[in-house]
Amino acid sequence: MNIENAVVLVTGANRGIGLVFTRELLARGARKVYAAARDPATITQAGVQPLRLDVTKPEEVAAAAALASDVTLVINNAGIAQAGGFLAPDSEEVARRIFETNFFGVLRVSKAFAPVLAANGGGALLNVLSVASWMNGGDLAAYSASKSAAWSLTNALRSELAPQKTQVLGLHVGYVDTDLTRGFEVPKSSPEDIVGRALDGLQAGLSEVLADEITQQIKRSLAA
Repeated sequence: MNIENAVVLVTGANRGIGLVFTRELLARGARKVYAAARDPATITQAGVQPLRLDVTKPEEVAAAAALASDVTLVINNAGIAQAGGFLAPDSEEVARRIFETNFFGVLRVSKAFAPVLAANGGGALLNVLSVASWMNGGDLAAYSASKSAAWSLTNALRSELAPQKTQVLGLHVGYVDTDLTRGFEVPKSSPEDIVGRALDGLQAGLSEVLADEITQQIKRSLAA
């Protein structure tokens, strides 16, 4: 997938990795970047087109697909997390809320934009996943489970979208220095490094990017 002259939709584009994606896409020559967020007023990056999109609301997803009918690349970045294990009193409610964004939101956006990508030559779909797709220690139990489900979804979409020549890339990352990991005293990657490696992988035609050392180590241990 060539970034130059691409028309891109980035969900969760108002902060963190999503904001850095919009910045780097413009730097690499994207023709247009739709920066999607629940509140478009929170979009601060110059040169993008703010777009109202709450991925948990089907009507907003449908409206976004109708408006952004020129998209050639979709980046499913929007995600939420909450600490806690499955034996916590509110674990069912927490899991439902997290899955609604991290799994069903990705599914909803992917389904809505698949015909758009097909109409525009195939393009690409990039899903922001996590090393938590492959491990769950219970500290972020529902988040980890949702990312495992999103990884499985990504693999299925890769097969289903192959006939229309849509590249599907899963981006696996560990801790990234964003608002989502504030309070976690662990080594963190910079969002700029993660986004750079993701877009390099996309342009190289890859189906998976392991964007940091901890992700690469975990994948190697699973393979062994």
